[in-house]
Amino acid sequence: MPKMFGFSRRKMKLGRLKSHQGDSLHAPRSPVRPVKRLSQSNGENLIATSVSGRIDELECQYSSATSDYNGPVFDHTDNWTAISTEGDRPAPRFSHAAAMIGSKMVVVGGDSGHHLLDDTRILSLDKLTWALASPKIYLSPSGRSSKIPACKGHCLVPWGKTIILVGGKTEPSSERVSVWSFDVETECWSRLEAKGEIPSARSGHTVTRAGQHLFLFGGENSKGKKLNDLHMFDLKSSTWLPLRYKGTGPSSRSNHVAALHEDRNLFIFGGHSKSKTLNDLYSLDFETMVWSRIKTRGIHPSPRAGCCGALCGNKWYISGGGSMKKRHAETIVLDVVRFEWSECVTPPGSSITSNKGFSMVSLCQRDRVVLVAFGGNRKEPSDKVEILAQFQNDHAMSWRSAPDTDRSSYQDEYPLSNKVTRLYSFDSVARHSLASAVQDPEASGRRSFSDTLVEVANGSGSGNGSVSLRKQFSQEEESSLAQKLLRPVDDEKIRGSFQEKVRVSNPSEVYQSHDAKITNLIKRNHLLEEQLQALLESKETVEKDFNVAVKAKEEVERRLEEALKEVQLLKEKVSGLELAQEEANSLSNSVHSDNVRLEHQVAYLKAVLDGTWKELDTTRRVLSGERTRAMQLQNELYHIKHRYQTMENRAPTPRKH
Repeated sequence: MPKMFGFSRRKMKLGRLKSHQGDSLHAPRSPVRPVKRLSQSNGENLIATSVSGRIDELECQYSSATSDYNGPVFDHTDNWTAISTEGDRPAPRFSHAAAMIGSKMVVVGGDSGHHLLDDTRILSLDKLTWALASPKIYLSPSGRSSKIPACKGHCLVPWGKTIILVGGKTEPSSERVSVWSFDVETECWSRLEAKGEIPSARSGHTVTRAGQHLFLFGGENSKGKKLNDLHMFDLKSSTWLPLRYKGTGPSSRSNHVAALHEDRNLFIFGGHSKSKTLNDLYSLDFETMVWSRIKTRGIHPSPRAGCCGALCGNKWYISGGGSMKKRHAETIVLDVVRFEWSECVTPPGSSITSNKGFSMVSLCQRDRVVLVAFGGNRKEPSDKVEILAQFQNDHAMSWRSAPDTDRSSYQDEYPLSNKVTRLYSFDSVARHSLASAVQDPEASGRRSFSDTLVEVANGSGSGNGSVSLRKQFSQEEESSLAQKLLRPVDDEKIRGSFQEKVRVSNPSEVYQSHDAKITNLIKRNHLLEEQLQALLESKETVEKDFNVAVKAKEEVERRLEEALKEVQLLKEKVSGLELAQEEANSLSNSVHSDNVRLEHQVAYLKAVLDGTWKELDTTRRVLSGERTRAMQLQNELYHIKHRYQTMENRAPTPRKH
């Protein structure tokens, strides 16, 4: 069975989709359907390369039919080679963005070194001539101008015959990520009026595409803060949705590279974090929505940011990049299946890949890969174009995202006569139900990806609702097999062969043999009907068991979520206890320091008190001595007084004259 879009209806957990379930725009054609026609009204094919590096078989045919890449300039090159271009050459620039549509490389915006640019340039690779696109300016239904702002650090993604511009640092600045669409044929820009939870404005992010869905990761906001959030944008309904995931994802970063392999695994490599340059590799599986860090083999790439990447089949080409101290000009290759790094080429120091802010697009054909680099800045901005062409015969077939399956593998092992017998002995009711199943697209599992997301968000998914898109595709293959079985049979050939047998045999024997065969066929038909009925009953039983298992799984998931919530509450309580313990320890230390200080003060006061007591004793002794002396003086005074009185008494009385 061909590899299809890897999202699972049950395992894909997205954030808050219920607000969009009433939107009629959420029921477009599924993006995982294989391309059946050369052109569609929505323009979802006719793309030379997608941002994830995949090349559908029909898209390769379109690229080969409309573009001549067999000239000497696109032959195998041993290293990056500068090419000469003509026409209206663009101004030198860096931090711009480029994308490929067919044989045209579209370059938008960038920094000229003096100011930001808002022009749109187109390089025709079959003629190697530049042209300036002159977008027609008109007002959108909301009254906004359709002229894009000057920008840098944005992303360009091809989608059908249009280019999608996402985010970037703009003049004037904005608070939210803006999305613009550029029609290459009409050369008209139009702003998509986005809905949902629009991410904050940013630059240096990455955008990858799977069908009608864009996936935005990381970047740097206007305040210089690094981000690691993941968002999805539905191009049909112009709705942003935040994606929920499990596991430890990449750290916050900007100027990294991203690739989407077979619409299932999203790879993130390198970039600038808050304090250093990174060289780690992460992968997000969209079936399980689990991030995982990849351990790689081969060479060990040095940390780098500002590099450019292009995924072709299983090979992810990454060129340039560097850190604050050193630039890396080499082109390295990662095998995303074996997770093995290898070095492709090492260009000279004058190559574009050693510049800062250059762009690189890829043209992946069945037998070779052509990488086209443009612009960048070393000492001054550049307007050069370089290419690297490499033959890749070993994995050319892996570039098909959904190749046509060999229908001969479904052919029955019975001979033609048995096929005819089984067809015409098949019960008419069973044939009618099988035909209705073939004609009814809902019965064959043809459901849109947006419907799947809405059902997951609403919690529905019993029966067919919980079946992954890969299983739906297998049901479509069974329906195509049923269509083959219901093709009209050439009765004339059968009747002619039967008449020839009648001529060469006895008619009575032929009739008897024919009656016996008819009887055997009727018996076999009844037996097959009984077996079919038993199989249908067993199928119903299996479906019931599956529904029970799904409900049990939902119950387990609900209990797991409750347990996780309880664990989260316990973690919060533990963190609160830890904070309380830290506060108690702090108080204990404060009390201890206060005790020590009080002890010192008490000792000091005790020493002062002891000195005071000594002074009091000394004063007491002095006072005691003074008291004794006073008593002695008092006694002496008494004796003197007594003597004076005695002497006064003894003195003669004076006579009177």
